[in-house]
Amino acid sequence: MTELKTLLLFLFTALAEILGCYLPYLWLREGKSIWLLFPAAICLAIFAWLLSLHPTASGRVYAAYGGVYIFAAIFWLWLVDGVRPTFWDLLGASVAITGMCIIMFAPRHT
Repeated sequence: MTELKTLLLFLFTALAEILGCYLPYLWLREGKSIWLLFPAAICLAIFAWLLSLHPTASGRVYAAYGGVYIFAAIFWLWLVDGVRPTFWDLLGASVAITGMCIIMFAPRHT
């Protein structure tokens, strides 16, 4: 799988997970409709399915995905929550993405 495809797959995976968690948050914290739990469950199922599409060991995928999730959550903070990320938020997300790249794209000897 090319690096770009891997990154895009991880980004879609993060979006599915964040939506799957954000929709129940809206119900629990913002008093929105309980019906949001249905699309939330679908998003979480899509999240799990997307993780399964990577052609490498699951532990490696889960570890690398964590870095992408951190990056996506900081972007969500800015885009949805309306909170501008600090220098430290961006630095932490950069470290996490660097870790993901090392884990996923390092040369492997099989």
